[in-house]
Amino acid sequence: MKINKLISKAFILSALFLASCSDDDSPQLPKGDYENGILISGEGSGAGTGSISFISNDLTTTENLIYKKVNTNELGVYLQSITFDNDRAFIVVDNTNSVTVVDRYTFEDKATITTGLNKPRYMETVDNKGYVTNWGSTADETDDFIAIVDLNTYAVDGTIAVGNGPERIIESNGKLYVSHKGGFGTNNIISVIDLSDNSVETITVGYKPDEIFVNTKGELVVLCGGNESWTGNETIASIVNINMSTNTEVSALTFADGEHPSLMVLDNGMLYYELGGKVYSIDEDATALSSTSIVESQGYLYGMEVKDDKIYLLDADFTDLSELNIYDLSTKNKITTKAIALGASKIYFN
Repeated sequence: MKINKLISKAFILSALFLASCSDDDSPQLPKGDYENGILISGEGSGAGTGSISFISNDLTTTENLIYKKVNTNELGVYLQSITFDNDRAFIVVDNTNSVTVVDRYTFEDKATITTGLNKPRYMETVDNKGYVTNWGSTADETDDFIAIVDLNTYAVDGTIAVGNGPERIIESNGKLYVSHKGGFGTNNIISVIDLSDNSVETITVGYKPDEIFVNTKGELVVLCGGNESWTGNETIASIVNINMSTNTEVSALTFADGEHPSLMVLDNGMLYYELGGKVYSIDEDATALSSTSIVESQGYLYGMEVKDDKIYLLDADFTDLSELNIYDLSTKNKITTKAIALGASKIYFN
């Protein structure tokens, strides 16, 4: 009897010990050199390849050309965007008609997709499928499409025909929303693709719809830059809200004649938009645009992000390193400047 009690007590202690050593308490090992930091993609130019820079979250470390350093080869020009899916990053380069797949934390190469793409721009991932917007040929406004990539094989296994110049693409509730900036021309539609059957509807908005987000009310928010005067058909710019159940416009804030914003970020219920190198902010429910800027670019403002009460502005240079300028949103004071990728255009938090 005493032996049985001792065995039982030993069993219970062993179980408690094993429980205390469960996965929940295991130390988290670093995933790679590029975890916990900021990734900046640069388009590149005739002066050099598209590239990616890394800045640590504490802003003490900056490293340029990280893809080249890890893999000893180049990405090519023009690097348009990066999309993330769990541990993978998908780097879209339009001039090479490629999507390069890497580990997002080590940047070690996994694969490069080079077949079935034609001027790829942006990508969204849904259920182990990648959906890539493609402009197609410069000579044909009817050959634009969404390439469907099997993310197990990294092969394009289907396409969805869409209107001219598909640009940004996001998924919400089983549907893809695609802004059509117009590619080599101009356009004024949003495509809505139902992923249950890949059918396509379109919503007419202002010309040159680009940045798209879903706000806290479940509305699609679209920045329409408007046709510039050089197009010979100048139109006004606007920020449009769309009911995603009915695909109808519910509100629009219009800019003055001749004003053409090119960047917008939605963060924590606030809209930040660029106009003439200055950044303005309004509540997502605002009924008027702001007349007072919060910060001003020190160069050619080409990319913008907001996170944790900081605003990140990319002042792009296409012949040398660009600048990342970081400002405190509360004080509007600049925190730091970093020299980063050639033709820097996009910011991602890794």
